[in-house]
Amino acid sequence: MSTDKSNNKTWIAGLLTAAAASLCCITPVLALISGTSGIASTFSWMEPYRPYLLGFTFAVLGFAWYQKLKPEKANIDCACEEEKPSFWQGKTFLGLVTLLAFALVTFPKYSHIFYPQAAKKEIIVVDKNSIQQVAFKIEGMTCEACTEHINLALSKVPGVLEYKTDFKTGSSTVKFDNSKTKEQTIRDAVNETGYKVSGTNPIK
Repeated sequence: MSTDKSNNKTWIAGLLTAAAASLCCITPVLALISGTSGIASTFSWMEPYRPYLLGFTFAVLGFAWYQKLKPEKANIDCACEEEKPSFWQGKTFLGLVTLLAFALVTFPKYSHIFYPQAAKKEIIVVDKNSIQQVAFKIEGMTCEACTEHINLALSKVPGVLEYKTDFKTGSSTVKFDNSKTKEQTIRDAVNETGYKVSGTNPIK
């Protein structure tokens, strides 16, 4: 029975670590759902630790499966009937836990499906001289969910014509009509998501 309790503690640790490993990417989606956009980058500081958390997740779940699958020594002295493990201690439940952990650690790969497609704006530009393009350097982006979160904010700014955000470079290139919006307005829209604009570079 003590082995079962130890095994339970192992998969719980694995599940919690899997959740922690993807927390920096889960938080932007939770922010979107809850409508509290400013908390999107709360756990971005955890990104450097993600490889270690993933390694620990795989190690503890692997150990849990080893404990569950290894042959048990027969007790010759005991003729008593072997106690059947409960659902919570069985392979089926451990399999479900493993699938959930896998879904958590791969969350950054499919997080974009939670974001609505930005509606296409009808673009009417009278004066080409009013078109301006600026590259915004943004701190705190760690995955595709961060990119989608910032793109959603940019799509809501009147006067923004195009945008291309990349979490890998930590930047967003925005083309806008400066007769309808200003660079500072775009900066504020990004900052309101919880990510921070650390610098700008006009593109000619």
